[in-house]
Amino acid sequence: MESNLTRHILKTISYRLLGTLTTVIVAYFVSSSLTVASLLGFGELLLKPVIYFLHERIWYKYIRIGKSSK
Repeated sequence: MESNLTRHILKTISYRLLGTLTTVIVAYFVSSSLTVASLLGFGELLLKPVIYFLHERIWYKYIRIGKSSK
């Protein structure tokens, strides 16, 4: 049986790839340039995990909604 952690990791990777592919397709239709679309997709692939991490850290440290006070 597959572990939950492995499943979550694979789901995360597939979601990120799907998001990047979507960005590349939209960028290609907007720019008509595979080079521009690929560069935007690559940039998005690198930038979004960093933004997500910072977002998570801010919520963890500063946003109290839904947290029990101890």
